[in-house]
Amino acid sequence: MKNPLKLLFLLLAVSCSGVGTYKTDVCIYGGTSAAVTAAKSAAQNGCRVIIICPDTVLGGMTTGGLGATDIGNKQAVIGMARQFYRDLGRHYGVEEQWTFEPSAAQAILDSYVDNPDISIYRGYYLSSVRKKGTRIVSITCTDGEGGMSRTIKASSFIDASYEGDLLAMAGVSYHVGREASSIYGEEWNGSHISEYHQFKDGVDPYVEKGNPDSGLLWGIRDWKLKEEGAGDDYIQAYNFRLCLSHDKDNQIPFTKPDDYDPSVYELLVRVFESDPDPQINNYFIWSLMPGNKTDVNNRGAFSTDMIGMNHDYPEASWERRKEIIAAHKSYTLGLMWFYVSDPRVPKVLQDFVREWGWAKDEYPATGGWTHQIYVREARRMISDYVATQADCDGRTVVEDGIGYAAYSMDSHNCERILVVKDGKVMVKNEGDVEKGVGRPYPVSYRSLVPRREECTNLLVPVCVSSSHIAYGSIRMEPVFLELGQVCGLAASLAGRNPVQDVDISRIREEVGFNGN
Repeated sequence: MKNPLKLLFLLLAVSCSGVGTYKTDVCIYGGTSAAVTAAKSAAQNGCRVIIICPDTVLGGMTTGGLGATDIGNKQAVIGMARQFYRDLGRHYGVEEQWTFEPSAAQAILDSYVDNPDISIYRGYYLSSVRKKGTRIVSITCTDGEGGMSRTIKASSFIDASYEGDLLAMAGVSYHVGREASSIYGEEWNGSHISEYHQFKDGVDPYVEKGNPDSGLLWGIRDWKLKEEGAGDDYIQAYNFRLCLSHDKDNQIPFTKPDDYDPSVYELLVRVFESDPDPQINNYFIWSLMPGNKTDVNNRGAFSTDMIGMNHDYPEASWERRKEIIAAHKSYTLGLMWFYVSDPRVPKVLQDFVREWGWAKDEYPATGGWTHQIYVREARRMISDYVATQADCDGRTVVEDGIGYAAYSMDSHNCERILVVKDGKVMVKNEGDVEKGVGRPYPVSYRSLVPRREECTNLLVPVCVSSSHIAYGSIRMEPVFLELGQVCGLAASLAGRNPVQDVDISRIREEVGFNGN
């Protein structure tokens, strides 16, 4: 039982607006859905929790517009993750709901952290980490606006960010980019050119068709095609998932951005020219959500993914990351304006998009614009167990499984380059992989904790230890919800002991994990 005077002191301290040092049992860095379930799990098991959320909104992509849940197999969704979709079901009057509006997800996740033992600092970025031996003693975070700092001391820390900043600053090993397929004996890691989300043969890459001296169209890199399966530090493309409304009374119309440049979309015009039967589903995944809304995602050769424009994001400062995010926002706003305004857009596509607008009742503070860019992949921890394609294919035996993944091995394109085919130069996307996994497979507890010699009081539910292609399967929001719960519970069980020594039988029982 907690000391009530100690708890009162903490609550008084965190209510102050000044700079200070705060003590807690578990400190969580990141604002993802995993941060929420980690906090709820730890608090339910007797811990005081502080969440440092770099954004002003909790939930990551679960509240950021990704309402079309990437499931793979519903039977793989267990524990608090399953409860979340059942809570959504109650909201919509059904048993479970797997497609949803951002505001519905926000209300539920906010309720999960409505607990006097959970305190949240919003808009703070990690600035330093202090360690003693293999233990993190404290982290210091700075207010991105005013430069105010807060230092958090805790027994256990959880890096629940998409970026993995805490694990990196704590000196934990990690990887950025694609390993060569040969590293882990994988077929689908490294460089690949796919037929999916691809340009047809012959699409000219030059500003003036056939004239290399005129330069390349926007978005094409003069990079050489690598060998099949070659490794690099390239990151699969990011985008924004778009919540649009078809209800005229609930729409904010698409408008022309101040920095709109139609030349950015010239390559899309070339795609139109190569398409004899343009249909909206060749250019977007236009998924319908409750409330007459959407979750719009990337599809085709040229869509909402800003291919090749995010490679320095994982290791960048927050100032640089904000520039990358702003560039993606500008690109996306411009893309929607291009569709509704440019006469070169096929009429069937233009008429369709004109029926939609930003949902007025979603993200009202920002005019219908989401708070979260889709960071599909950034850093990935390297620990004693690295999940690989063999896990996805069911060729490994994981003795310490604590959750499941079930989605296909999914990588979006990483670069847009020139290739030569039959003596002709053309544009192609590179990096797409879409390979199924068959049955759900277990995620190892060792993938959530660093090597013992590197850190003994850190847990990582998002930037887990996995290869690029295995992460393409693991990196789904239901899995992050699951693994967040696991990490919160593990932190409460560890206390001041190494997280590597936690008895996972209690975790398995609480989350409902029943083996391979």
